[in-house]
Amino acid sequence: MKTMLALVKMHRRPGLSLERVPVPQAGHGEVQIRVLKTAICGTDVHIYAWDDWAQRTVRVPLVAGHEFVGRISVVGDGVRGLEVGQLVTGEGHIVCGHCRNCRAGRRHLCVNTVSIGVTAPGAFAEFLALPAVNVWPVDESIPLDTLAIFDPLGNAVHTALSFDLVGEDVLITGAGPVGCLAAAVVRHAGARHVVITDVNPLRLALAEQMGVSLALDVRTAGVSDAMTALGMQEGFDVGLEMSGSAQALEDMIAVMCHGGSIGLLGFIEGTTSVNWEPVIFGGLTIKGIYGREMFETWYKMTAMVQSGLDVTPVITHHFPVADYEEAFEIMRSGRSGKIILEWPVAPSQ
Repeated sequence: MKTMLALVKMHRRPGLSLERVPVPQAGHGEVQIRVLKTAICGTDVHIYAWDDWAQRTVRVPLVAGHEFVGRISVVGDGVRGLEVGQLVTGEGHIVCGHCRNCRAGRRHLCVNTVSIGVTAPGAFAEFLALPAVNVWPVDESIPLDTLAIFDPLGNAVHTALSFDLVGEDVLITGAGPVGCLAAAVVRHAGARHVVITDVNPLRLALAEQMGVSLALDVRTAGVSDAMTALGMQEGFDVGLEMSGSAQALEDMIAVMCHGGSIGLLGFIEGTTSVNWEPVIFGGLTIKGIYGREMFETWYKMTAMVQSGLDVTPVITHHFPVADYEEAFEIMRSGRSGKIILEWPVAPSQ
């Protein structure tokens, strides 16, 4: 039996381990992908830390990871339009195709979604088997590092492009990697003022590289101060909540203009109180965002990258997969943007 290296959640406790596991085979309607690069996601950090969400969600053993780029190594029976050697990335949400939302073309809202690296074998491995419908062929001229983070870039694109951005003033709460990606997206899409907030100086500096108008440390200044500095009178047209902080959401609602729109991508754990008065009397729209629209988001972000959107500043570290523990600890510390794990070039046997 052929084996491969993979980062596996072997036990119900913190950490991952580099193990040898069987190489997944391409079944009917699937392809096998030789993974070249993967990126660490906040979800992977939850699994690594083995927090409450991970304990409720993940069954061990599990090959983790879902952000990747690679080349097709095997094309399974019944697959058309894909070829061995083709450079690809892929949608990590595997949907049923039969529920109401799938039939209506809203596959990102499938009630039976299975997620690679969370509830199905993932991409932190030398090989990955994926349904052909989930494969996204990519432009060979796009840097591999950028392709490796198409999944989180898609989260940012889906959230941002849910609203009209041209000439609008945008507030982003949370300067983590996806928040920084969203900043680049909204600027590329034509926003006027882009303000981002956080408490992490390194990530605020990273946001400045992504083109924000103002990166605000909320420990020392308020969003109203940013509005004054930028000459804003009526509040923000669009708010993108990327932090998962209940306080950040409360602060955002307080500075939205009447008729403004808020996208919620950050996961706020547990329950939180909301002052509904400004939501109702201000006519605010609040939209929950999950994943990427299949596959309009993938088309949009590809086109944006091809037309000049540069997301490479958000990638701050590269590690060989053997150094994954150091990579995860840096990611957990908040002293990084996106971190890329490099996989061995020669296939394992």
